[in-house]
Amino acid sequence: MKHSADEEQWHLYIVECRDGSLYTGITNDLNRRIAAHNEGTGARFTRGRRPVKLIYTEILPDRSAATKRELQIKKLSRAEKLQMISAG
Repeated sequence: MKHSADEEQWHLYIVECRDGSLYTGITNDLNRRIAAHNEGTGARFTRGRRPVKLIYTEILPDRSAATKRELQIKKLSRAEKLQMISAG
């Protein structure tokens, strides 16, 4: 049985860039997405800040839930994100 993208698990992730900045994103293929960031084909934000290191991930049931969670996390301050990461 073939599944649509919305039926796959989605990952919310945070990477730490070479300059110490944090980038938050979502994907349904975490390994491919991290590789894309490190190859310079990921988000524009990370292109000049490579390499990136995965420091946090959450698994969510669908793209909608992942997008909502991404927006919640992007509203957090850097200190709040770091606190969440260390608690997780």
